[in-house]
Amino acid sequence: MTSSSLTTPPPPTPTYLLTYPSPYVLLITINRPRAMNSLPYTSHWEADALLLWFDSEPSLRIAIITGGGTPNKAFCAGQDLIEQRDLADLRARIAAGDSAAQKAMPDRRTLVHPPSGFMGVSRRAGKKPVIAAVNGWAMGGGFEICLGCDIIVASPNATFGLPEAMRGLYAGAGGLSRLVRLAGMTVASEVAMAGRFLSAQEAVQYGIANRVSKTHESCVPEAVEMASRIAGLSPDAIIVTRHGLRQSWETASVERASQETEMRYGALLRDGENIGIGLRAFAEKKEALNGDLSSRRGTREPEFERYEVLRLGVNKT
Repeated sequence: MTSSSLTTPPPPTPTYLLTYPSPYVLLITINRPRAMNSLPYTSHWEADALLLWFDSEPSLRIAIITGGGTPNKAFCAGQDLIEQRDLADLRARIAAGDSAAQKAMPDRRTLVHPPSGFMGVSRRAGKKPVIAAVNGWAMGGGFEICLGCDIIVASPNATFGLPEAMRGLYAGAGGLSRLVRLAGMTVASEVAMAGRFLSAQEAVQYGIANRVSKTHESCVPEAVEMASRIAGLSPDAIIVTRHGLRQSWETASVERASQETEMRYGALLRDGENIGIGLRAFAEKKEALNGDLSSRRGTREPEFERYEVLRLGVNKT
């Protein structure tokens, strides 16, 4: 797949490199290796816009997030603390009456994370799945990115941690509650309060990561392989299945989560074209060819994308 296959161009992403390693697959590479792929505030809003575009782009079905750099050391080291230090200095100068510092201070509205959280992922709802290919340090917000993803492939040298408390901060982008859900209260407490780092093998042991890649170099290719398997399935079924999984994880009542998913998506899935494709392929012992609804419908938007737009009353351009 190439960028020419896209129906709409992605938003500007100076912090991230976008590639398309396989049909329907978007690879997002955090491109700040000199800063251990730590992220300044503006980059979170970049990613938020990027993932909103990804959810609405019909030629894409799944995304992968990884860290850039050669040799790679970090997936993402969290928030850019140099920027944090500089902002603290500006605030101190403003408090002392420095008018130049007042003018240099960025708009306060940009000095927070978007509602979707750290890198637009840690508290993301979204529709389409995201895989984290963790090829190095995943610290603080970097770990919270992972906890917001659907699947995690960790390289053998991946390390996970929430060191915020050691710096007088706390993991406020959704990571604490998600870590408790995945690893349990005792492990989460040790990671968040005692500064314990988890190896890739420990992350798998505690149910945080899905697998450890065979080698450091194969982390991203293994994530692409997994993404390609998912991208080959009915995109309608994946959207509904992901929604059901997320509701089950985030809702106290298991039965209520099942009911909510059925009410929102059940009839749509059963009435859609992709379910027929899958069932006919099963009966005929063939591989299902899902998702290119544009060739059969005369439209460039998959059925679920069009439904969401109409239901929310939003007009696409």
